[in-house]
This record gives sequence, structure tokens and C-alpha cells, in this order.
Amino acid sequence: MKKTYVTNMPDDIGAFLQASRRFAALGINISRVSYNKAIDAHTLFIDAEGTPEQLAEADKQLAEIGYLGSSKSNSNVILMEFQLIDAPGGVTEILELIEKFSFNISYISSQGDNSEYQFFKIGLFVEDPGKINDFISEAEKLCNVRVIDYNRSEKNFDNSIFYNSFVSSLINASKISAEKKNELLVNTNLAMQQLDELGLSPYKTFDSISKFADMLASCKGEAFSPRITTHKITDNTEITTIEPPCGSNTTIIKSCGQYLFVDSGYSYYRDEMLELFRTLIPDFDNIKKSIFVTHADVDHCGLLNMFDEIYASRKTRDCLALAFEGVDDFREQNYLHKPYLRICKTLTEYEPADPGKIVITWDAPIPEFGDIWQIGFFTFGELKFEVYEGRGGHIVGETILIDYENRVAFTGDVYVNLKAMTSEQKKYNQYAPILMTSVDTDPAVSKRERESFMQRLGAGKWKIFCGHGAMKDYELKIEE
Repeated sequence: MKKTYVTNMPDDIGAFLQASRRFAALGINISRVSYNKAIDAHTLFIDAEGTPEQLAEADKQLAEIGYLGSSKSNSNVILMEFQLIDAPGGVTEILELIEKFSFNISYISSQGDNSEYQFFKIGLFVEDPGKINDFISEAEKLCNVRVIDYNRSEKNFDNSIFYNSFVSSLINASKISAEKKNELLVNTNLAMQQLDELGLSPYKTFDSISKFADMLASCKGEAFSPRITTHKITDNTEITTIEPPCGSNTTIIKSCGQYLFVDSGYSYYRDEMLELFRTLIPDFDNIKKSIFVTHADVDHCGLLNMFDEIYASRKTRDCLALAFEGVDDFREQNYLHKPYLRICKTLTEYEPADPGKIVITWDAPIPEFGDIWQIGFFTFGELKFEVYEGRGGHIVGETILIDYENRVAFTGDVYVNLKAMTSEQKKYNQYAPILMTSVDTDPAVSKRERESFMQRLGAGKWKIFCGHGAMKDYELKIEE
């Protein structure tokens, strides 16, 4: 059994040694430790492996030596900028005011701008948030004051409440359950540790996670405004594409009076998407709901539980089944991707699909050569697709549908229309590469898959429906 401890390390010499000895005496193996004083002076993350009985005893002993203390989530760090006269003693009155309110200073940085003013950034450790408004009111009598959200700044502070404050801000922004706090604590730390070990800035991690959570929340409810386009394929077939600001496209094929969905976006927008489905399909609640899944990423599979029947390749089904069982799926088995995926699942309230609903229509062994290969056929209404699987450059199990008669293709994330994204989509899509280092499992293979897909398209005018970005009109002319 494995357990992650989020501990408050006492400020004593040999503090970690005490905990290590307790684990060793109980026969518990420590598989991961993360501590970064520049981020948080006291919070220590420990992954421990042992029996339930051993870990229960460890809980008791760690509490006895002060590792599992009470939460300090009501405390906070506020970064403020004070515009002060650039003269001797200019900062003295502000420092005296800080002392009057009994705030501790955790960070100071000042810089002149060749004017008569100097800008002081001061981080204040505030245990009683109720004092902040009174402090600001008095400070504004002395100078101009600007409050800067700590998780937007380029610096973080040497104090033991950073992680709790940061994760609390994510929960408040996303309006998700506070019960998810520990999951976010552990995976935020894991993302920071991995990027730090790669020589990448851990501060950028926190900033990106925070902006990602803010953007998710800012597009919810009445602010949910996807781009919706409908494309006529034949007299009896049309395809509607829903492009939300965050997450994958959801495409609805209507052919001969029947409906098939392709991918389903984030579960975080379930209510908004359900309302939209009912608008686009007046009898939505009474029809049989079928969906084709191009691949098993969380932003494409968030609403699968809403459907009666799920079409997928065997490898996609296997990936979804792992998530349903609560173990690492194919994406999470990549250690660079796992923290971001776990954070994303928490923030978007992801609920894994029941594998019993999944129809495994296609299965084929991986060939020795080639980057995409045909694994079967799929007919829906007037559309007759050849089904292709990729080598896993983006994720194992990725599939493509190509209808050569009507010149229609569905690519998932094997091919995305970057040039035709909205400004919000472009903003959203910048965060995953920062947190995962790349959205692709193997970028070189992904590039070859895109090239192989384009080479398989025949002459004529094509409509390519991508996982992200608008439908792409593509014409291939054969020179005589």
C-alpha cells in the first residue's frame, strides 16, 4: 500500500532524520521525498510504502513528533506594491505600519524607475485576514498601494503555508469540493518537483496551474460561449462542431435521422453542454446516445457517462478501464504527464466512464512499420469510414476516421487546426505544454503521424474535423 504524507516539518535540527528513523523502524519504505525551501520552508512531501497497519502506526508516530499538525489554511501571504517617494526614509512609515498590524514580512524587493518614485514589493504573512482591509486603508493614506496575487508573482515566499494557500485559491477559483484539497496538494508538489529536476522554473508551474484553473472557471455558466458551426455533407447528413474555450471539440453527426457524437469535452461543463445538446437536438433526452472516442485523454472523455454506447479502439478502452479502476492510465504512466493529468482531473471533476458501455469495434496488432494503419471499418448513416490507429505519438489508442466517398475525416489530436483557433482556445492550449513539457507522448512520432494522415487523403475537397480548432477545408489537387 502506498500513501503520500503532506507534512509540516518542525523547525528543528535533524527533523527529517526523526521521521526517517520512525519509518525505518516500522519497516516502511520511503519511495519519494520532496522539499523545496524556496517554495515552502516547512512543507515536506513523503511517499511511503507499507502495510495498512504499518502506515496507521506511522500516522500516530508522525503526529506525536509534530509532523501532522493542524492546517494553517486560514493564514495567507499577500504581496503588495507600495509606490514610495525615492528619498531617504521613504519606506520607514510603511514598515512602522506593518509592525503596528503585527504582520511578518516574508519577501522584500525594491526597484527605482528613474523617476521620483521607488516601487517596493513586500510579501506579508497574514494570520488574520480580517486585518487586511484596515491595513490597506491606512497604507493608502501614505502612498499608492497595489495588491498583487501571490500566485501570479515571479517570486514565492519562504513560509510554511504556501501550499495550503495556493491550493485553497484553486478550490475557490474552480468552486470544487474542499475534499479535493489533498489531491491537489500532492500533485501540485509533484509537478513542481519534476520540472525543478529538469531545470525548469517551479514558479512557472504554480503560475500556469493557477491560470489554468482561473480560465476553466471564467468560461463556466453564462460565460460558456463555444463557437458552433454546422456543415452540410449530403442532403441527409450534416455535422455540427462545438468548440468550447477550454477542452476538446465535441462534434455531432446527424445522418438519416440518427445522431453520433465524436468526443465530449470536459465534465466540468456538463450542465452547459447538456443544455446545448438539448437545444441542438430537441429530443435529446429520449434518443439513444452514442459516441465515438478518438482517444482517452480527459478533455475528450469528460461526458462519456452521459452516453448509452461508446465506440472505441481496444487500446482506448483499456486506457479508460484503467482510469475507472483508479490506477494510472496510459497517459499517467508517463511520469512527466501524470501530475498535470491528476490536477486536470481534479479541477475538471472528471468521472471515469463505465467500461461496460464501451463497444470494442476495432482491434489490430501494432505493425512493424508505418505510423498509422487501418484497423477496420465503421458505418454510420450515409458515412462509411475507414478506421486508422496511430502509433501513440499523442497517446496510445488514438484513432482516425476517413470517409473517402464524402471526403470527411475525424482526426482527434493526431491533427489539430492551430491556425483556426479562437483567442481563448489559443490561450487555453498554452498551459498543458508548460505543465507536461509536451502534450504528445512522443512529439517526433506525432509529427510523422500527421504527415501520414495527410498523405492518405485522396484528390478533392476535404472537410477535416479536428480535436481542437475549427473544421479545416482542405483541397488536394492532382497535377496532370
